[in-house]
Order: sequence, then C-alpha cells, then structure tokens
Amino acid sequence: MLYNIVMNKFQSKEDYLESILKLSKIKEDVHAIDIARDLNFSKPSVSIALKKLKESNLIFVDQNSDCIFLTDEGKKIAMRVYERHLTIKKWFIALGVKESVAEKDACNIEHELSEETYQALKNHIKDKIN
Repeated sequence: MLYNIVMNKFQSKEDYLESILKLSKIKEDVHAIDIARDLNFSKPSVSIALKKLKESNLIFVDQNSDCIFLTDEGKKIAMRVYERHLTIKKWFIALGVKESVAEKDACNIEHELSEETYQALKNHIKDKIN
C-alpha cells in the first residue's frame, strides 16, 4: 500500500513534467488550465501539484503571464520520461497493439521500468522500429 502511494506521487510528478514538455512543443505559452485539460485533472489539483513542483525547483512560473516553464532539472526528467514513453509506445505498436492501447500502456509502464530493463529494450528494438 505504501509503495503504491509513493509510486503514485512519483509517477504524478513525472506525468506533470511530461505534460508541460509535450504542451510546450505545441504551444508557446503553457498555463495550468492546459495541463489540467491534458491530464484530465481538476484545476485545484493541478495548482497544488504545480506549487510542489515549483518548491522542488522543477518548474518556474512567470509572474506576469502565469506561463509555466521547466527548469533544467525539470526538463531533464521530462525528457527522460517522454523518451521512454515514445520508445515503449512504438514497441507496442510494432507488436500489433492498437495505438490507443499502446499509448495508455506506455504511459503506465514508462514509470515502472528499471533503467537497466529500459536500456536493454531500447538497444534490442532500436534497429527494428525506427
């Protein structure tokens, strides 16, 4: 039970950072409402999470525009998670899994896979999927 609570908090942090990264690729300005829509979370939940991410120096918020930006450390984490997500999703699709299912499953597995297993998977499939 405690493991699930700890993992959910860690996974949630990664999901927020990944969402900010993805949104910043398609929008010039990322706001809390954009993140709430992307993750299908309530605005108050997003506000609480963003406060914690800010306190952890993973994001900063422009005081004038309320735009949200990743710090270097936040971007590093987000890019690691996003790369895992894309690699795992491509792998599932190559195995014949429907894209919508591959998307959902990749989102769950990207957080749980050890670095050793991920690197082995990545090395195994790098020539087969690209």
